[in-house]
Amino acid sequence: MGIFAITYTYDTERSEDIARLRPTHREFLTGLNAEGQLLASGPWAENAAPGALLIVAAEDATAAQLLLDDDPFYRARLITQRTVRAWQPVLGPFAEQ
Repeated sequence: MGIFAITYTYDTERSEDIARLRPTHREFLTGLNAEGQLLASGPWAENAAPGALLIVAAEDATAAQLLLDDDPFYRARLITQRTVRAWQPVLGPFAEQ
């Protein structure tokens, strides 16, 4: 099992759609968190490009990406770019002991 950092970039011209789907998006992510697959997530701080960072546990990069294919934001095409990168934390709660 690996840990992956996934970044979202949101469609800046569809902020109303993002606001409308946010509760469903967060419900989806809450389910992944309860299953232990989503370790952390949240939007970038203000004054940053609209988007988010998600940290997931998955077998590989493909599995990490597939895990988020059912995200309501992704399905509604509100994400203009999604990157998946393997991450190897050495300190903190996600570091291997």
